Amino acid sequence: MQRAPHPILIGFLFDFPQADGGTSFEEAVRLGFDSIGEARIDRPVEFVHRHVPGLPLGTELAVQQGFRELDEAGVLAILGPSISDNGLIAAPLADEAGIACINYTGGERTRSEWMYHYQIGSLEEEPAILAARLHQRGLERAAVIFDNSPVGRRYAECFDDARAALGIEVTGTSAISPLSEDVTAVAARLRDTDPAALVYFGLGVASRAVALALQELDWNVPVVANSSLMFGYARPDWRDGWKGWEYIDGIADDNRMRAALAEQSKRAAAGPVGCGAYDMGRLLAEGIARAHHLTRAGVKEGLERVKQLPATSGVEGTTMGFGNYDHAALKGRYLVLREWRDGRTVQVAE
Repeated sequence: MQRAPHPILIGFLFDFPQADGGTSFEEAVRLGFDSIGEARIDRPVEFVHRHVPGLPLGTELAVQQGFRELDEAGVLAILGPSISDNGLIAAPLADEAGIACINYTGGERTRSEWMYHYQIGSLEEEPAILAARLHQRGLERAAVIFDNSPVGRRYAECFDDARAALGIEVTGTSAISPLSEDVTAVAARLRDTDPAALVYFGLGVASRAVALALQELDWNVPVVANSSLMFGYARPDWRDGWKGWEYIDGIADDNRMRAALAEQSKRAAAGPVGCGAYDMGRLLAEGIARAHHLTRAGVKEGLERVKQLPATSGVEGTTMGFGNYDHAALKGRYLVLREWRDGRTVQVAE
């Protein structure tokens, strides 16, 4: 009598509250796995979830405990975490345990020997795009508000390099709590420096406070922001406050992979996290299918053989893959300039 094979266990490490409990993320990952077909992965795949209160709302300990629970559950690989603060915590844990992980943060410093990176945003590359956009628009004097966190500080540091190269002057800066609810006094002080534009960098929770402060002050200054404004997909009630703000996103209107995904799931294709989850499912499925040995080490080697997959994120032509010492998934123009306009996100013609 033939016995059914044991399922392949894949861990999800959710480090930020999921409005739907992670259902939409799981559905998109499953579509990614299904896209390569049963012929290449000849046993069932099951998902194991851990929801932990990571930074900045929670603790380092919660991330560590969640990771170790997935390790003990026997998962073959892990997707997560999603926030750079927690990616920095998880990377050494992945190396210690020898588990191939794909985080979907914005920070390149989260990468390690066993930690791979699907870039939903980029702390290091977004500032260069925004500085170039300010220069293109003739906005040569900028004030900067950034979260006082590893995310915000890294954005601000990289922006300082990029703006200096273009001759953009910073009239003033202010570090705020990533959980700020009222930054009116901070915005008033920066307004007094007479900038031509305001720049916000951070996780995104405090971006709402910045928008409310500008409304309170009746300060109609041009604003550019990092990918934190992707929060608008989850919080439609925040969008009007960002009206006219240009920001970095992960989806483009011309991407044929995204259009094909929309035919299967409009929900998954509607935003950057759904597209990213689908792509990460594809990447991990390809890594498993290419593994010569169905072990954690085999999956790691399999991931590094994945090359030139067309990506669902970014503009048409963006590709995905890994390699030896190359643990960044997305290649090409995966960062897209968009603007919140009339409650909708609109791609900006550059």
